[in-house]
Amino acid sequence: MIAVISDFGAIISVIEPFTFTNIKISNLGYISMTSFNQTFFINNQWWRLISPMFIHFSFAHLAFNCLWIYILGEKIEKINGRLIFILLVLISSIASNLLQFFWTSSSLFGGLSGVIYGLLGFCLIIEMESKYHYYDLPPALYLFMIVWLVLGFIGILDLFGFGSVGNFAHLGGLISGIIFAMIYKTIFYNFYKKDNYDD
Repeated sequence: MIAVISDFGAIISVIEPFTFTNIKISNLGYISMTSFNQTFFINNQWWRLISPMFIHFSFAHLAFNCLWIYILGEKIEKINGRLIFILLVLISSIASNLLQFFWTSSSLFGGLSGVIYGLLGFCLIIEMESKYHYYDLPPALYLFMIVWLVLGFIGILDLFGFGSVGNFAHLGGLISGIIFAMIYKTIFYNFYKKDNYDD
């Protein structure tokens, strides 16, 4: 809905409540961005830590992200539970948005790609040390997404017309998903061992 109403990000006044920091638009159409401290510590607009994931700048951008959220999210929610899925989405969204903002100093970014990389990083770590294929994801998918991340950083995607890519959002999502998976495995296995010992 946000993508359609904002004409895929073209109408700044519509996406402004969802950008990472406040964007002020003057009567003459000039745009200025407020600082991180002003937005979060003075104005207390903490929802902006996650809200950029609702902004999309093309139909292909929206469709691609929704497809992967459906594929990966459905598997994680079914196997690990709804709470883990929601926590993973929130944590990877915050991490990806923070890294993208502090590395680029721009608030005009959006999308679910950072979250997708968070989900992917989570699945990768959970399956890496397991003899079971929990999520039935082909190893080539992990390789493809890592290669895609690298191609974004070295500028190849720009050359092929994919537009501006939130490389640091992708990296932040991937790292947060990996860390979350390691914490999850530690807690899960500790509880699992304790329950077996008690039995």
